[in-house]
Amino acid sequence: MTPAAQDRTVVVTGLGATTPLGGDVASTWAGLLAGNSGVRALTEEWAAELPARIAAPAAVDPSEVLDRVEARTLDRSQQLALIAAREAWKDAGSPEVDPERLAVVVASGIGGVITLLNAYDTLNEKGPRRVSPHTVPMLMPNGPAATVALELGARAGVHTPVSACASGAEAISLAMDLIRLGRADVVVAGGTEAAVNVLPMAAFAAMRALSTRNEEPTRASRPYDKGRDGFVLGEGAGIVVLESAAHAAKRGATIHGIAAGSGITSDAHHVAAPDPAGTGAARAMGLALKDAGLTAADVVHLNAHATSTPVGDVAEALAVRTVLGEHTAHVAVTATKSMTGHLLGAAGAVEAIATILALKHRRSPATANLDDPDDDVQLDVVRVDPRPLSPGAALSNSFGFGGHNVALAFIPA
Repeated sequence: MTPAAQDRTVVVTGLGATTPLGGDVASTWAGLLAGNSGVRALTEEWAAELPARIAAPAAVDPSEVLDRVEARTLDRSQQLALIAAREAWKDAGSPEVDPERLAVVVASGIGGVITLLNAYDTLNEKGPRRVSPHTVPMLMPNGPAATVALELGARAGVHTPVSACASGAEAISLAMDLIRLGRADVVVAGGTEAAVNVLPMAAFAAMRALSTRNEEPTRASRPYDKGRDGFVLGEGAGIVVLESAAHAAKRGATIHGIAAGSGITSDAHHVAAPDPAGTGAARAMGLALKDAGLTAADVVHLNAHATSTPVGDVAEALAVRTVLGEHTAHVAVTATKSMTGHLLGAAGAVEAIATILALKHRRSPATANLDDPDDDVQLDVVRVDPRPLSPGAALSNSFGFGGHNVALAFIPA
């Protein structure tokens, strides 16, 4: 590898997560391989009148991990991001890096919505003088990124891409660009979300986006199944530590995988519905492969966006077949939202971690609840049990309201 090529290579040296399946990466990965579900019935009083009364909250509440005083001035989305970032940083070996060469890119689709709703309740019930002075830093969408940057002392830039359910993946794409452009040696990147609350759930339900399979929570998220009726809202955070290959080699870092390419496009079709032809999604995947110097024949695994919505799953499947062509039959596809629910702005980052681990361990998690596959999908979706993977590359797809499409390409270390 020439010095110029090595400088462009971005490696993954740290992984961190807190999800509906577990409070760290190891428990989340074990849960995915076991086919566990993080979805449960909501018993809170505020959920009683909702059409959808199921969700996938974090398996380990942040209050069990963070000091109470430390957590008091952080929105739940910030708490989750901090927990995942600390794990990722420790996993990377707590690298010694010039603060001016360390950047942070942590995304969120909605930001501190729970803080906003709680502050509004305080305003109405107790008056304006009782609103916390911490409210603005807690509700602003860049709050999680700022929290992580303050924790690590990052001075090369702190960024927050907001692209709905594609946000976490776009954060990783931006982090790759920062390293490739020479603006940072190390970037801590990912996504976080904490929106399991009455207003977001009522709003998603009003769009008929949520599953209403309230009597069977663990079976409600069923991508590609004929009986799917919407996604299940989840919460959590996924964070990766990315480095230039040169920086990682210099310090002898352990490498989990290579962030080889990314592709970003937009549909310009509808504010919420995907392009049914999957044209924008296909272009994103094609650009990711081109950026990585890969072809369809190199791909052995795909972590699909597959939220369990009737239209979205089929549109993505069409896009995948368009890009992979005759090689589609040889690609093991998984839809991990069947177990985690949909983590919105954190989804792309958590699924990127699952993709990296699938390549590293050469095992694809199975898609849960796929009892009666949709005839229009026509993909080799992994079912029932995890499947061994051949050596090769993988794609991780993320699409968001607004027509955002992001695809990430990874190869093993």
